[in-house]
Amino acid sequence: MSDVKTVAVVGAGPVGLAAAAHVLERGMSPIVLEAGPEAGHAVRQWSHVQLFSPWEYNVDNAAARLLAPTGWNSPDPKSYPTGGELLDRYLTPLARRTPLREVIRTSSRVSAISRVGFDKAKTRGRNQVPFEIRYQNGKGPEVLRADAVIDTSGTWFSPNPAGGNGLPAIGERECAGHIGYGMPDVRGAARARYAGKTVAVLGAGHSAVGTLIDLVHLADEVPGTQAIWLLRGADPAKAFGGGRNDKLAARGELGSAFAALVAAGKIKVETEFGVTHLSESDGRLRIAAGSCCGARSVVADELIVSTGFRPDLSFLSELRLRLDPAIEAPAALAPLIDPNEHSCGTVRPHGARELAHDEPGFYLAGMKSYGRAPTFLMMTGYEQVRSIAAELAGDKEAAARVELVLPETGVCTRGGVESIEAASGCCGGPAKQEPTACCAADEAAKEAGGAGCGCS
Repeated sequence: MSDVKTVAVVGAGPVGLAAAAHVLERGMSPIVLEAGPEAGHAVRQWSHVQLFSPWEYNVDNAAARLLAPTGWNSPDPKSYPTGGELLDRYLTPLARRTPLREVIRTSSRVSAISRVGFDKAKTRGRNQVPFEIRYQNGKGPEVLRADAVIDTSGTWFSPNPAGGNGLPAIGERECAGHIGYGMPDVRGAARARYAGKTVAVLGAGHSAVGTLIDLVHLADEVPGTQAIWLLRGADPAKAFGGGRNDKLAARGELGSAFAALVAAGKIKVETEFGVTHLSESDGRLRIAAGSCCGARSVVADELIVSTGFRPDLSFLSELRLRLDPAIEAPAALAPLIDPNEHSCGTVRPHGARELAHDEPGFYLAGMKSYGRAPTFLMMTGYEQVRSIAAELAGDKEAAARVELVLPETGVCTRGGVESIEAASGCCGGPAKQEPTACCAADEAAKEAGGAGCGCS
């Protein structure tokens, strides 16, 4: 694809701007379409959250090379930024002080992508025509043509609902005034909404854990604040992470701190609580698990649904995507990240090969490429777009090369069985080559002709 000249990038978040930087460095022309009013709009929604990874993992190399001539002072590589600091000290200078400022179109929401003159069913000559990207910018519909497209639009604005079956719980829409999603700033911008209230948090990932910890701190400041953890599973310990075995210290410390608060009774825990019904009860919210008459229910003032996110694929319906039917990630990537099968919390670095579809020149990257899987790290996205830009430029050697070593979590799962390995690493560390292997030990076993180590 060395004849590629123009690359449309959907989304001006960290991975989208990194994609544009790599495309520019490869001698191609990026055009970035951002739905929000400024670059990093989604990050601004979680600006109060501290990242698990230090600065050394949050700055893309090509982006840093663009910033260098501007007099940019790179942050301390070992310190941990908040989302707001990521914006102020990196994303905003990158978007405003480098050549990227000429290629970013804000308030430009993509509504559809296809091929010029070709619907999804037409094949002959398809690869010879450019992509047609339609978007809205407040002035009416606009059309952009590009030789390739990298969709890094993320998943932040597509949160999963409260219902455990993937659908909204019955009554969820009607009770929207009592429900928040993701990780609201309960001690800051949203303090008045949650202070002194009984707040239920549904979920078992890092967003739920962080929100519950913040609610405990809010309870110390405002008496009457009560946190209730609604857990779909039976074992709270699975949310505690790898502790000291986690190579991202802040991530390990978060799980350890959370475990201590649960053990101290600071957080009320309701396990095996699959939310099915929501209803108003005397101005409060009744959260029921089970039948509509609910043998089990919890009454709270507010519910925060932190059950993850899913990709918005609606504007890609005329493209030939090869997606895993369950995870909604690219088919070759899905086995590496499927939480039903295995995860060492760290996914083997991957790039253009694993992210390719049946639509040459189109790629999903960043959080959106992970579909419904929860294990994405920003540095993974940077490696993805480095490889994609190399592939689009015709440098297949660079596209196939791995230029990233990811930190381990210390937690390894295989077939739903979880264990915390010794400090030497999770099952010997991540697999090096074999995409179906969950770790080095599993890879070695398969190379020796066995079925694998089982990671147990």
